[in-house]
Amino acid sequence: MTKPPVQAAPRLADYSADWRMAMLAAAALVVGTGGALGAWVLIKLIAVATNLFWFGRLSAASSEIKDSHLGLAVVVIPVLGALLIGLMARFGSDKIRGHGIPEAIEAILYGQSKLSLKVALLKPLSSAISIGSGGPFGAEGPIIMTGGAIGSLFAQCFHLSAAERKTLLVAGAAAGMTGIFGTPLAAILLAIEVLLFEWKPRSFVPVVVAVLVAFAWRPLLFGGGALFPFVLGALPEIGTALGLALLLGMLAGLEAALLSQLLYRIEDLFHRLPVHWMWWPAIGAVAVGLGGLVDAHVLGAGYGNIQSLLDGGLTLRVVLALLVVKALVWLVALGSGTSGGVLAPLLTLGGALGYLVGLWLPGSPGLWAMIGMAGIMSGAMRAPLTGALFAAELTGHFDVLPLAVIASTGAYAVSVLVMRRSILTEKIARRGRHILQEYTVDPLDFLQAGDVMTRDPATLPGDLPVVGAVEFFAGQAAHRSYPVVDAEERLLGLASRSDALRWQTEERQWGTALVDILSDASQPCAYPDTPIGAVADMMVETGVGRIPIVERASNRVVGILSRHDLLKARSMRRQDETGRDRAFSFGSG
Repeated sequence: MTKPPVQAAPRLADYSADWRMAMLAAAALVVGTGGALGAWVLIKLIAVATNLFWFGRLSAASSEIKDSHLGLAVVVIPVLGALLIGLMARFGSDKIRGHGIPEAIEAILYGQSKLSLKVALLKPLSSAISIGSGGPFGAEGPIIMTGGAIGSLFAQCFHLSAAERKTLLVAGAAAGMTGIFGTPLAAILLAIEVLLFEWKPRSFVPVVVAVLVAFAWRPLLFGGGALFPFVLGALPEIGTALGLALLLGMLAGLEAALLSQLLYRIEDLFHRLPVHWMWWPAIGAVAVGLGGLVDAHVLGAGYGNIQSLLDGGLTLRVVLALLVVKALVWLVALGSGTSGGVLAPLLTLGGALGYLVGLWLPGSPGLWAMIGMAGIMSGAMRAPLTGALFAAELTGHFDVLPLAVIASTGAYAVSVLVMRRSILTEKIARRGRHILQEYTVDPLDFLQAGDVMTRDPATLPGDLPVVGAVEFFAGQAAHRSYPVVDAEERLLGLASRSDALRWQTEERQWGTALVDILSDASQPCAYPDTPIGAVADMMVETGVGRIPIVERASNRVVGILSRHDLLKARSMRRQDETGRDRAFSFGSG
């Protein structure tokens, strides 16, 4: 009497998903608080650094670099700050270099979502020095890295898995972004479009919890309301406005593509310098200082500039300086490998473009500055939903969301057509790691064994003597293993070439039937409606490369699924993507 075959069971993740989600959501309460507090600390550090570098005072009060009057010292101060950053990167951690988001993505995809305490401490400090000394960056990239480090460290303290660490890393990053900007919806979408690389309740729910916790903390830490409120004025007729927003978005997409190309060409130039990379930020800071001599508005994070663009309170000369000089100093500084974010500069550059175009369009220039911000963020980061909602939440003008959406879509489409990768993933691709930011359903999760199995496979009868099986594998066997069945084609087990070799060396009665040889073995098998992902997991767990497929009621063998058959799933998906059917016919059916 044979033991019943081992059936393909649901994967462990299916059983544990509920409690893992609940556990991570509880952890997200702590991580969200940590992300909000990290954002507050970063803003205060930037304020302290700005006051020390430009006003010679120890204060955490908010101040604007353009209000200082230091003459030629404008060139010296950014260089001093960049020298400090180079030293911190060389002797502290080189992971503080860059603008934060690509580094977070790389840690998620290739570093098992592990970030160190050193990064959590040095990244905000180096970014505060960079921005405070005049670096044309924003605080959002550093806080994404810092908040992510908080989530990752929390997960490491409790020895969570790499997938769970990723969830908390992204939750901390999104919480930090919410703390800085007060944009919970955009932070959630940024996590989905840029960081998570999956759509699962296990990751989505904790991210939302962390973001909402950070949003609840924000009024106590930063005050409430939109970060950049402005008076919108009368809107153009909706049809006209949608068409103009689409055109402006496409223009912003071209601007994003140009900025990305220039950034990595400048980065290539720095890599050719015959000096250690520790000195590159200081060299790049010379350009920052010279840009500050042209117009001090280009220095620092420039949140005041964003507000002025929306309010329409800047002269044409300053707007042109923001569009051209700010772009140049930002690209040179970022290409040098210093520490700082990309969102605030992108908002400034997209806002300046929209403002200039808006001077000739119906409606206020501030409206079109807002639309330009949504477009350039979408085009540069390949995150159209994030870009549209980010602009709406920053300003509080959700009534303009349709214009922001169409502008973001236009920018996204242009960016995809003219750029192979986003400004974020290009940095990682240049290290030989190519990332596809397209969500698709894994065919292993929705195809069933019956879809790809080999039907009516060759079998061996259970009453076949051992000597016959040995001779079969020594001669005519085309596969490494075969199902063994009884007279009604019901599965008894699996006989393989390695079994035959073992039987040759063992002292057995050659006339013994296979059913008696296999009677002590439990054979893994699956049903035609079993997801092939479960079958693949069974292959990994058991080491068996060919899994028999049996009818659920009778246990009769109807097929076999091999590793080669699993590749059919990918082939079927590729055919769906690339195949072209003939035009429809009027035939029956």
